[in-house]
Amino acid sequence: MTTRIESASQLPLRSRLAPSPTGAQHVGNARSYLIAWLSARSQGAEVRLRIEDIDSPRIKPGSTELILEDLCWLGLDFTGEPIIQTQRLQLYEAALQRLRELELVYPCTCTRGDIEQAASAPHIEHEGPRYPGTCSHRRAADAESLQDRPFAWRFRVNDSPTFNDGFLGRVTIDIRELGGDFVVWKSAGTPAYQLAVVVDDAEMGMTEVIRGDDLVPSTPKQLLLYRALNLVPPGFAHVPLVIGMDGRRLAKRHGDTRLASLRKAGVQPEALIGLLAWSCDWIAETRPISAQELIPLFRFDSIPRTPFVLTSEMLKKIGYSGEIGP
Repeated sequence: MTTRIESASQLPLRSRLAPSPTGAQHVGNARSYLIAWLSARSQGAEVRLRIEDIDSPRIKPGSTELILEDLCWLGLDFTGEPIIQTQRLQLYEAALQRLRELELVYPCTCTRGDIEQAASAPHIEHEGPRYPGTCSHRRAADAESLQDRPFAWRFRVNDSPTFNDGFLGRVTIDIRELGGDFVVWKSAGTPAYQLAVVVDDAEMGMTEVIRGDDLVPSTPKQLLLYRALNLVPPGFAHVPLVIGMDGRRLAKRHGDTRLASLRKAGVQPEALIGLLAWSCDWIAETRPISAQELIPLFRFDSIPRTPFVLTSEMLKKIGYSGEIGP
């Protein structure tokens, strides 16, 4: 049994993998990619690959090539050539111009420090504290009078759309309290994540977006942008992350769980896929299996609602001696 994620689009079914080349991909990334890939393939949908490389200060040389090696090793194929965000700046600029014409964005000269000091009750989540609206009195045309002062473009948040998540069900988050007006264009002159992914997913004809549940707060913001730009949103599903024994998202502090390190240690991709499949309750025990073989076994409703706690013992069972710390 597979689950069709609710989408308003009448386009052919299409999903995507969207890694960022800011570092090596690890076991947690692999689990999210596998779920997204299987959901698409179980519905006969096309899968595209997008490299989200607009966060230039954090991009690591060689990471894109490593991503391609990782996906090939895992057996997660995709259609066509990878879409590269830094080659699409004109699309993002056109979207920003449209938001300016609609007076839905304004130039903001606040620094991160200004926001933290002005916020009466900081909400340190994914987007930092709530923006206090210091610059919200400005109109789009006021950017011309700022001369050499650096500024970002903020989107005016007057609503917080509720949405049906393909995994979590009905989700309601008040982004007016959780961050408030958000940045769509950075002072460095490049698009922020929220605007870029909306433009990309709409232009690429995405009907389904599956990602980690750490991005749930981004979805209402993106829905506001879809509405403002008169674009049709895809269906969304947010799945639990892979975490360490300390309950925190898998990261360097937990040890080396990079896919490249597993490959170097001689771990077979089917062994890792089997571990991840077991973590999603698609198979009863950890055993080697390919991504292709999992397609008829894929079920959204079998994935546990809690994060998957990765341990050193689990990795040892698949032939990797790396230690997972607290």
